[in-house]
Amino acid sequence: MSYRVIALDLDGTLLDPQKRILPESLAVLNEARQSGIKILIVTGRHHVSIHPFYQVLQLDTPAICCNGTYSYDYPAKKVLASDPLSIQEAIQALSYLQGTEIQHVMYVDDAILYEHPHTVARTLAWSDSLPEHQRPNVNQISKFQDAIHAVDFIWKFATNSPNLVQLREISEKIEENLGLECEWSWFDQVDIAKKGNSKGMRLQQWVESQGMSMKDVIAFGDNHNDLSMLEAAGLSVAMGNGVDAAKERADIVTRDNTQPGIAEIIRKYVL
Repeated sequence: MSYRVIALDLDGTLLDPQKRILPESLAVLNEARQSGIKILIVTGRHHVSIHPFYQVLQLDTPAICCNGTYSYDYPAKKVLASDPLSIQEAIQALSYLQGTEIQHVMYVDDAILYEHPHTVARTLAWSDSLPEHQRPNVNQISKFQDAIHAVDFIWKFATNSPNLVQLREISEKIEENLGLECEWSWFDQVDIAKKGNSKGMRLQQWVESQGMSMKDVIAFGDNHNDLSMLEAAGLSVAMGNGVDAAKERADIVTRDNTQPGIAEIIRKYVL
């Protein structure tokens, strides 16, 4: 079958551990784009923190952000479709996180907000390594409760903790009692968002708006928040470094994200 869309997760998939796109991946994706194939970034990240990758890939497609909470049109600088948290949902979710060991930041509008610098140390270090015009808006605030009422959109809470037992317990309580979506994006990270949001849902929404179906899509992912996309795609590819659940759901398991497995798969099945 001829695939018309390539959907790519970023962290753990297209990006290596140093947050770089392998030269082999960049070359094959450029070739695919020039042949008319649509390439979409489908990520748990905020749109402000995928700008350097979007630029180097020279994309004109929307980015699907925060695990499908919204799609973002970079050229027009606007949100296309979204299902953010309500103020009440954000306040309730926050009440479960406060007073625990769980570190948390809030993704809103055009910024990532944090109270304590140690919760975003890695993000700030990565940001400082970028040219100034590509750095994401990562802003310190005094209190999340105040910020919740001062923004237009609350995309998600990104949480992490070395205390995996507590992280799982709190996530399960939030899902059960608040009806929100808690998706694991790394072994120690859980994203809290509106129920029903997923990478697969938002990707399918865009694909069908373009007169195509998910059978036209080849998707690459590595973690639990990629499962909805992998299960819906015409051809799904899990990374060798991915979690077992992703490998079990995928049609193909390729090499890990330090090796040119993505390029090999695209050359074999797409180009």
